[in-house]
Amino acid sequence: MRVLSADGEQLGIMSSRDAQLRARDAGLDLVEISPNANPPVVKIIDWGKFQYQKMKEQSRAKKKAKSSELRQIRLGLKIGDNDLNIKIRKILELLEDGDRVKIMIIFRGRELAHKEIGTELMNKIIAKLGDNIIVDGKSQMSGRNLVFMVRHK
Repeated sequence: MRVLSADGEQLGIMSSRDAQLRARDAGLDLVEISPNANPPVVKIIDWGKFQYQKMKEQSRAKKKAKSSELRQIRLGLKIGDNDLNIKIRKILELLEDGDRVKIMIIFRGRELAHKEIGTELMNKIIAKLGDNIIVDGKSQMSGRNLVFMVRHK
């Protein structure tokens, strides 16, 4: 096995018994770093310190990782152009944050008889959002709502 010292210096290839003796002489532990390498790589280090550093590194990686949330925007069929622009601006902000957005177009009363108006509004929203989005799946009617999801490219 290939043996590394505590400061990263290569000590060469030696038997596991010799490596264990060196680790014991230094008062440290022998830790297998890369078992799949040929020959396997081991390092003479303090096990407790190694575990602590590993946990800290995982904690930092977890903090940096951004989980995307599913956010929801609801709007009616009779929405005005200015209100629609404000909703689209909000959707773009959510997409920039890395979130997925579920857009619900709500049908009230007799509006349900005119589903084509809802489809036109959906196409208008997608066109105004631009080319930086991907529509997830197909739009579908869910009760009195036309639902579709978008995410950032």
